[in-house]
Amino acid sequence: KLKKGGYHAAVNLICLILLPGSAIYLTLNWGEIPDQVPAHYNASGIIDRWGSKSEFLILLALHMFGDGGNRPVSVGLERSVRATAKSKERVYTILKNTLGTSQLLLAAVFSFLMINSSLPNALPIWFLPFFLCLVFGSIIFFSVKLVRLDNV
Repeated sequence: KLKKGGYHAAVNLICLILLPGSAIYLTLNWGEIPDQVPAHYNASGIIDRWGSKSEFLILLALHMFGDGGNRPVSVGLERSVRATAKSKERVYTILKNTLGTSQLLLAAVFSFLMINSSLPNALPIWFLPFFLCLVFGSIIFFSVKLVRLDNV
């Protein structure tokens, strides 16, 4: 059993705040949210599909079960790294932090999209490049940590 570090605890706490926070926001503001809200944005952040505000319930469900998509990634990463008895705990800690980070990013983007779409606004121009930099940056960061660990 892996020890829970401060990073993992902080990520879990933030995720646990984002999900109920999103649900509370929707509940408190449901009457103020227009019946038609942005349902899809193009790469420039321009609204290219409108939908019913009830689609937020689908987004909230995806938010709740969003980390399920990380399971295949976890298995793939686990099989691609040669963990020795000596490095096993460090390898699994890095993998756990990788998955925690992607779960946090997913929770943050779902929360942001729900709030932004309920206003209803186009996405800021910085949103897609910023989010992609965070996703790929975290993948690169943790991959480098694994490679360096493998070379030790």
